[in-house]
Amino acid sequence: SAASEQSRPIASRVALEAQVAALVELYADGRDVPRPDGWGAYRVIPHRIEFWQGRTSRLHDRLVFEREAGKGAQAPLWTVTRLQP
Repeated sequence: SAASEQSRPIASRVALEAQVAALVELYADGRDVPRPDGWGAYRVIPHRIEFWQGRTSRLHDRLVFEREAGKGAQAPLWTVTRLQP
């Protein structure tokens, strides 16, 4: 990996940030950071997300976040609606 050996122990947050700073300096000229062999990914662009938090009273909290129409994936604007349980 580029800056992080994912899921491996690290001494501190400061050590992780130092690894990132070294990588930023190494690629400061704008070159692409090479991807590890076998690297792959999916891009997921949600349009609607619901968060649900249960309560013993059954008056659960439900919040729905919806992407505003016509907004791009880079800086989406979201509306938030509270739903009844």
